[in-house]
Amino acid sequence: MTAIPSEASFDRVMLKISGEALMGDQGFGLHPPTVERIAREVQSVHSLGVEICMVIGGGNIFRGLQGSAQGMERTTADYMGMLATVMNALAMQSSLEGLGIHTRVISAITMNEVAEPYIRRRAVRHLEKKRVCIFAAGTGNPYFTTDTAATLRANEMSCSAIFKGTKVDGVYDKDPAKFSDAKRYDTVSYDDVLQKRLGVMDASAIALARDNNLPIIVFSLDEPGGFRGILAGEGTYTRVQG
Repeated sequence: MTAIPSEASFDRVMLKISGEALMGDQGFGLHPPTVERIAREVQSVHSLGVEICMVIGGGNIFRGLQGSAQGMERTTADYMGMLATVMNALAMQSSLEGLGIHTRVISAITMNEVAEPYIRRRAVRHLEKKRVCIFAAGTGNPYFTTDTAATLRANEMSCSAIFKGTKVDGVYDKDPAKFSDAKRYDTVSYDDVLQKRLGVMDASAIALARDNNLPIIVFSLDEPGGFRGILAGEGTYTRVQG
């Protein structure tokens, strides 16, 4: 396995997780014990002194593409999906602050009563003060996914890497849930991800990461201690790089 830098090399990271990761074994919505479990994973990394950004999808509540496929106007459906990400961000904020971690929800859509508006310099200052910043409402624009939002914010915040938490322990050449002979990559290039349609993130997110040489580390969010372990150079993961 290609060695990953020690935690000292990752002074600021972006953690991207799907909304589905928050629903546990339920088919919909939020499962508070699961939200708390993920918050404790974040806490374990935060305790190392690493500055943490987060982007959480909204698919456990509403997915814009599905709404559009069912006849809803795409722009409206995407805005509804953005609002779902704000709900998830608030849930994660509540869990993190219950663990004593100062957290800010920063929304690309203005809603001053529940979240701060996105101002880059203010967000950077929060990170410098060791507050976890959860970026909600995507990019604030329809037709862009939360994967793209995570990559955009990671670049704007000068993150060392994007950590993409999934249900599997890396990137495979085919679905490991369906094919027993699926092969996991230790490392894979941005171009191979795009050409082979490996499904790490959507194409615009991968292209944005490639153009800014921002590594993406794909790991299993279901593995206890996995997030912290990878920062220490342990565990199983795939590194997407140039």
